[in-house]
Formats: sequence, structure tokens, C-alpha cells
Amino acid sequence: MTASLMTTSIRIALATAAPLALAAAGLVHPHGLSTSTAADWVDLHILLLPLFPLLTIGLLVPLWQRPGPGIEGVATVAAWIGAFVYTAFYTGLDAVAGIAAGTAVEHAAAGVGTGPLKRPLYEVGESLGHVGAYALICTVVAAAAALWPRHGARVLPGTAVLLLAGWSFVDSHIFWPRGVWTMCAFALGFALLARATGPGPAAGAERGQRAEG
Repeated sequence: MTASLMTTSIRIALATAAPLALAAAGLVHPHGLSTSTAADWVDLHILLLPLFPLLTIGLLVPLWQRPGPGIEGVATVAAWIGAFVYTAFYTGLDAVAGIAAGTAVEHAAAGVGTGPLKRPLYEVGESLGHVGAYALICTVVAAAAALWPRHGARVLPGTAVLLLAGWSFVDSHIFWPRGVWTMCAFALGFALLARATGPGPAAGAERGQRAEG
């Protein structure tokens, strides 16, 4: 029992580390991009560049050591593909609307309006971000389908929280307040899913039977 609890604790810690770090970053995220905030805007988005892809660890933890046969395997592969699409496109949002837009505004000539500089970059970045966010929602659905055959209704609470968080994520990014609470919701959903799919008495008994056999 102690080993199982320890393993579950590690799973939850791994699953929630990224969204909690992103929530913390959201507390210091500038609310707007201007010449006075541009340097901080760029620096923060450079730091966020490797953090946003790590959000998918919350789904990869319960999917570890899969795919299995049948629908479980198909759904697991679909979840992996969705995680890749999210990572690629949401990183594009950070690179374009974050680093590129911030750099352009930071080095804009004095007296030049920054709107024409950042608006096209925002539009491209938001388009990329929407693709990434919707891909993450699809990844949650695929992960739930992959986990259902072994864990049944236990995956539903975490999945429901993650779907709500994913829908909010489409247009909240990590801006305070909704973006920060969205990241906290991701952390809660990942924790529920990690706990629901972690080792327990049933899993331990099954391992014992296989060892005896």
C-alpha cells in the first residue's frame, strides 16, 4: 500500500508540475504589450517556450506503457498525435505573438505606433494557438477513450475538469485571472486522472497473480 501511494504521489506531482508552473507565470504575465512591457513580454515568452509543451505530461502519465489492443491502442495513438499537434502549434503562438511581437514592439522606432507592428503577429499567433488548444481538447477525449477499458467511470471526473479547462484555454492563455484559474483547473484534472489510473489494490492483486503464474 505504501509503495502504491508513493507511486501515485509521484504520478500526481509529474502531472501537475507544468500547469502549476504556468499558473505562477500567469501571475506575472503583462496584461498588454507596449514599449514599456515589451522586454518583460519577450523574456517571459522565452521562458514559457519549453513549459507549454510539458502540459501534455499530465495526459502522458496515465497513458504510459500503452498502447494496448483494439480501441485502447487506437485511442492512445490518437492521443499521442493530438499531443504532438498541440505542442507544435501552441509553441507557434508563443514564438509569433510572444517573442516576435514583443521584439518588434521593443525595437520600434520612437513615435511609431505599435498597433500595425503587433496586430498581424497577434492574428497569426492566435490562429496557431486555437489549433493547438483544440488539439489539446481532442487529446483529452482520446486519452479518456484509451483509459476507459481498464479504468471505467473513474476517469470521468478528471476528464470533465480537463474538458472545461481546455475550452477555457482556447481564449484565456495564462492571463490573470481566467488563464491562471484555467491552469489550476488543468492541474486538478490531471491529478484526478493520475489518481484514478494509478496503482491500487486491484492493480497490486493483478500483478501478484501474474507473478505467481
